[in-house]
Amino acid sequence: MSNPVTEEEIRCIGCGAVIQTDNKERSGYVPASVLEKGMESGEVYCQRCFRLRHYNEVQDVELTDDDFREMLSDLERTKALIVYVVDILDFNGSIIPGFHRYIGKNPVILVGNKRDLLPKSLKENRLVHWMKEQASVAGIRPEEVLLTSAVRRQSVQEILEKIESLRKGKDVYVVGVTNVGKSTLINQMISLTTDMREVITTSYFPGTTLGKIEIPLEDGAVMVDTPGIIQPQQMAHFLDSKDLQTIMPKKELKPKTYQLDVGQTLFLGGMARLDVLKGKKHGSFVCYVPNQLPIHRTKTENADAVYERNKGVLLSPPRIDSAKEFPPLKRHEWKIKEKSDIVFAGLGWITVEEPGAVVAAWAAEGAGVFIRKALI
Repeated sequence: MSNPVTEEEIRCIGCGAVIQTDNKERSGYVPASVLEKGMESGEVYCQRCFRLRHYNEVQDVELTDDDFREMLSDLERTKALIVYVVDILDFNGSIIPGFHRYIGKNPVILVGNKRDLLPKSLKENRLVHWMKEQASVAGIRPEEVLLTSAVRRQSVQEILEKIESLRKGKDVYVVGVTNVGKSTLINQMISLTTDMREVITTSYFPGTTLGKIEIPLEDGAVMVDTPGIIQPQQMAHFLDSKDLQTIMPKKELKPKTYQLDVGQTLFLGGMARLDVLKGKKHGSFVCYVPNQLPIHRTKTENADAVYERNKGVLLSPPRIDSAKEFPPLKRHEWKIKEKSDIVFAGLGWITVEEPGAVVAAWAAEGAGVFIRKALI
């Protein structure tokens, strides 16, 4: 007997996503055994809606380009407070290209998440000032810039209070790319407010087929959790789940300083590398990457051969038996004009302290590589 899922379209009664049993990372996923029981009862919820209903957990879903444009149009047409969540460790990779053109005159709160992973020596005033500068370069003029760690309740409570003071009766849209911790932040908000029963009621529910989730507010407005927008430049999209665990920082980043001469290269696992082409002897290069990520130094003249001989083994991740094929490394070159960070989107950065130095940065073809004014 053929599988009924392949013969007719079944939709989740919670969010309207088309039910499928093949890919747990995509919207509408249901384990096959659960689908059979749901068909018998006449109620089929996708796994995402089930976890929302029973465990108060919000999970991202993927967006197509058409979905993305529709969601942005919604932002432009509505009068709302926009809460724009970015990953401080991957600020550049967190920015949605051209986002400022879609928000109209709506006010924006810029929330920098994962503050707990940056070195404690970095003063918050400096970090907020730096974020304002970077946002301005991207054309974003936030009303407020806030720092948080979504896993720490007190910092999330401060964001809730700021949202309530600025929204003035409007709906609230929470927006961000995937992997910035947006869902963790939303879940913490739900946990806090349902315990206190002050701002958000317990009857939140899935919204449209885009996977938006509307959380009713006491005055009749809603907080809208939008799907995580895929930023294809992030390193995470080039790795399988096992390798992804290796590059996800779990503790405060410990800077690692290397004294490099011209003609030396640093490998960040097998995912990226930095060559020193010009500079003074024993120049200082500080790596801010996940603590568990291996870093290897070699001579630039041998770097290509070292990479071909050791990628997937000594130079890992990605592993040699990875479920995804890792693209070849692409070269980018910069002359350093001031103390700067060479950023590998979704991986970390290397601070180059010497003005006048020339470096070449390599990363997977299609991955984001940027230069910016040093954060630390």
